Amino acid sequence: MTEEELNPEKILKLSESYWETCALHAGVKLDVFTIIGKDHLIGEDVAEKLNGDKRGVKTLLNALSAMDFLVKKEDTYANTPLSYTFLSKDSPRYMGHIVKHHHNLIDSWSRLDVAVQSGRSVRHRATHTDKEQRENFLMGMFNLAMNLAPVLAPKVDLSGRRHLLDLGGGPGTYAIHFCMSNPRLKATVYDLPTTRPFAERTIANFNLQDRIDFKPVDYLKDEIEGIYDVTWLSHILHGEGPEDCHKIVGKAVSALEPGGMILIHDFILNNSMDGPLFPALFSLNMLLGTPSGRSYSEKQIKDMLSDAGVREIRRIYFESPNDSGIITGIV
Repeated sequence: MTEEELNPEKILKLSESYWETCALHAGVKLDVFTIIGKDHLIGEDVAEKLNGDKRGVKTLLNALSAMDFLVKKEDTYANTPLSYTFLSKDSPRYMGHIVKHHHNLIDSWSRLDVAVQSGRSVRHRATHTDKEQRENFLMGMFNLAMNLAPVLAPKVDLSGRRHLLDLGGGPGTYAIHFCMSNPRLKATVYDLPTTRPFAERTIANFNLQDRIDFKPVDYLKDEIEGIYDVTWLSHILHGEGPEDCHKIVGKAVSALEPGGMILIHDFILNNSMDGPLFPALFSLNMLLGTPSGRSYSEKQIKDMLSDAGVREIRRIYFESPNDSGIITGIV
């Protein structure tokens, strides 16, 4: 690279990119996009509805317009189709909870250097008293899955399968969509007792109570009851270290009848561990927030399955916004 080609623009742009992040987070936390809705409002009206300072609110609105989240004409502001669809609470596709969850992570990310040097988590785990944080996390995961599950479910051939085990399934979003795509399929969701009310409410919203049940367990500590012919592990391995991941995969495999299928859905690194970008960054997020969690490579996940006696191991490719993938096999 010549001296003329050397340019610090990429460094500076990346270093200051959190300014845009914080502006978006502020807009979501203040419900700016919901307040504007489908209207065209002047800045003073938005400030009044927010009970906020006129200068502060208009400065934020102008920044959000510069970021193409709002459209400004003369003195009025309107949502873009993207903003209304995903950032207004009046939209059924609202994604504000995951945005607020990301905001809750900022403090720990600002101390990444400490975590890297110590090798230890710097983020406290949300407890039952952190109601808003837990709600943002659960609803954020639910909203993400609700956007991805309808695309993902048809990619997985479960024809002929009868009973799915959704291990660590949270509100059961994937179980719901697998059952909707396969009318003869039943499912059992295993997750912590604190998740049960949310899961049962979600399952009832889809009128699938007769086909999907919930078992309150800690899948690391408790045994899995029953025999299944397909098991689904979505985004649970990255929260644990290699030893516990082997344990989880072993439990899932032991619950399958001969010929049963196991499906692992996660953010999957390439075998050199240096990409794609999102799984690599997500592995840092697990360093910040868990004792030993991380992203795993395709080979590492396939080895976990092979060590558990799984055969016919292969990867199912599909388009996702965060480079998640599925690795499957037969026992």
